[in-house]
Amino acid sequence: MSQSNNMNIDLFREQILAAAKNKTPLSIEGGGTKSWYGNANSFAKLDTRSYSGILEYQPEELVITACAGTPLKEIEAALAEKNQVLAFEPPHFGDNTTFGGAIAAGLAGPGRISAGNLRDFVLGARILDGKGQDLSFGGKVMKNVAGYDVSRLLPGSMGTLSLLLEASVKVLPKPAATATLRCQISQEKALRVLNEWAGQPLPLSASCWIGKPRQDGELTIRLAGALAAVKAAIPLMNAAIDAVELDSTIAQVFWNDLREQRLAVFTNLDSVDTLYRLALPAACGPLAIENAVGDIALEWHGQQRWIKAPGDDATFALFKALAHCHGGHATRFKQGNDVDPSNQRFTLLSEQAHSTALEAVQARLRAAFDPAGVFATSRLP
Repeated sequence: MSQSNNMNIDLFREQILAAAKNKTPLSIEGGGTKSWYGNANSFAKLDTRSYSGILEYQPEELVITACAGTPLKEIEAALAEKNQVLAFEPPHFGDNTTFGGAIAAGLAGPGRISAGNLRDFVLGARILDGKGQDLSFGGKVMKNVAGYDVSRLLPGSMGTLSLLLEASVKVLPKPAATATLRCQISQEKALRVLNEWAGQPLPLSASCWIGKPRQDGELTIRLAGALAAVKAAIPLMNAAIDAVELDSTIAQVFWNDLREQRLAVFTNLDSVDTLYRLALPAACGPLAIENAVGDIALEWHGQQRWIKAPGDDATFALFKALAHCHGGHATRFKQGNDVDPSNQRFTLLSEQAHSTALEAVQARLRAAFDPAGVFATSRLP
């Protein structure tokens, strides 16, 4: 640990203790590339970018440990030199995204359906809690005696639980071979074949269907794995969907643009509209959507769905009810300029029968790690 990083920790602790004393929450921020994500707040920022650097990388052990303020592209460049990757494909949403910001946001890209969620890859973490205590969990350190797997609570917490200082994550070898297939197909058939293939020993790595709710759309699927497995899967899949194989460069651009939400289905968001995210069970079929603006997108074999629609509370209530009746939940992911920024962005735990009990757990966690409410920005409800 460098002297400058030790000094940074001392400065972070001073900010936290001052905030606790003055009862003024701190909003943690890295590169600011996801400042639009989550409930809005105007609290003072705690900037993590000064606490940067790869602390340890063991390619043979498939583990990398880095400071929260480390640019994500620096992490990925180091992995690329050893032909390894972050298999959950975290979106950047800008050049300045940080390692800690990616973990705190908890977002994963196209590969999440086959590789697993970001949370599954976090092995250990070092944090400063709301009392300024320097704590380490998971990885190479002693198991947390409180019984919480804290390192896996941090992904998706959006800086509302503690200040993430460092994290160790599992990495994977880059697939030996990849191929991307594309065809025109109905949403119903796409969901059916994707779920059938997901239950078979096929190298199905990612999928995306884009189109109008009741019309044929464009299904793109990615195969990744051993060369023999990818080659064997292509004719089998083509027999079912009559697809064409994309040029590798075109395919890479598509998957990158999907991860970064640069495709037309995500962009050109009208000022009064919202991009909604619906998280749904694998068995969920096509949804009855009447008020979508333009195309909709289905990722993760239909388990993640993106819909542009009016940003008012009534529309959000409809999407929450629609997702709830299928066993899922909805989020106001990204909002147009004229949508009230104070609007609730997430489906509350109390609105979901299967997760109401988690409210009490969430409250106890926040009381344990942040009793003075230093990180209580309400960015995450």
